[in-house]
Amino acid sequence: MTEESSDFKFNYFFGLVNLVAVFLIVWFLWYIFMNPNTVMKLYTPMYGFSLIVVFLSGIILMAKVLKWPAWYNRLFQKDKPITKGILLTIIAFLLMIGLNYIVFWGFIGKFGIAYFSPDSIVASGGIGAEPFVARENASTAIVYFFTAFLWMALFWDLGFGRWPWQNDTYGVQAWSKLFAILFFVVLFYILLFHSHVCYLFYPAQDKAAVTPWWEELAGTGSAFFSLGLILCTLVWIVFSDLLWEGKPWNRYEVDGESTFGKGFVVFFSTLTFGIILIFILLMIFNYVWMEPFVGGQYTDGPDWRYIHAGEIAGFFILAAFIWKNYFNNFPNLDSLWLRALIRSIIAVVLGLLIYWFYYSPLATFFLAKVEGFAQPGDTPLVWALLFLSIILVQSEFFDGWPLKRKK
Repeated sequence: MTEESSDFKFNYFFGLVNLVAVFLIVWFLWYIFMNPNTVMKLYTPMYGFSLIVVFLSGIILMAKVLKWPAWYNRLFQKDKPITKGILLTIIAFLLMIGLNYIVFWGFIGKFGIAYFSPDSIVASGGIGAEPFVARENASTAIVYFFTAFLWMALFWDLGFGRWPWQNDTYGVQAWSKLFAILFFVVLFYILLFHSHVCYLFYPAQDKAAVTPWWEELAGTGSAFFSLGLILCTLVWIVFSDLLWEGKPWNRYEVDGESTFGKGFVVFFSTLTFGIILIFILLMIFNYVWMEPFVGGQYTDGPDWRYIHAGEIAGFFILAAFIWKNYFNNFPNLDSLWLRALIRSIIAVVLGLLIYWFYYSPLATFFLAKVEGFAQPGDTPLVWALLFLSIILVQSEFFDGWPLKRKK
């Protein structure tokens, strides 16, 4: 049995009810903030996409990097999950506002890299400097940066854990891990995304960035190639963390702590599996929609094929979190490998059901989206990551309340 199942009373029917409640909360938030026919209309789509990715990154930063929920429990009364949850959710929201509007729009974009700020892009003039287009391009860059952050943060938590600061104080561990992660985030952002952002403008900023190195390999210079690859890699990081209970990577631990060897193996193994997954998905797309070609529109575009692979990976990731949090990682058998295999199959099937829902008339009703694949301005990842954010708020900030209650 898992530790979770031994510490908490779990009711599967209540888990299903809780999932329905979370779905309704997500629908309400989507209706208010993202629905193009209602109040805020943030789903443009990249502007809303950037805000959701930054919000999710703030949650991951607090829960997986800085470990604030655990730190809060040590300092304060840990049997009051509602107070803790509300406080940490407010902090995550303020982090989203601060990072997006102050750090990137107001500081980095103003004093450093212009394409992170809509105002700086507009001030530079030229083609593509219209306010709406400028905001979309700046939001695209922010999405890419925080995608790299999510990858590195979740990988580091699984691979390196507290290494090499496991014998230091909480403060040293938290902030050292943060700065180490940020170093690699900047590095991978430059290598995987920066070139594409510079080529969003006309003329291309070829003195600031080289032609995307993956253009010949992928058949497109779009960073959707990198985005899809990272999300396919994250599938394996999330599956092995949530569904496989850290296996098989914990064999590289020493005295229960991660090592450099473990981190090295986790990074390259999950990256390899990510490459295999995206290759399989691309082959399936070729079977359904035929071969893509340069200049192809909608489903015929190579760039869309890569982002669609990432979108499917996003549904798999969402399914894994749903199964872990609302169905207690069923089944909890004695054989780890058997239960891990069954959970993984269930997560894939559930992810495909979510995929079906998103592209069905039901999503047209709930999300006010246009039916069909590759619709302009439609990015399923926004809804999937909003859903994932609410799940993480409940599980990490509210300690699973009201679903999980101590015996």
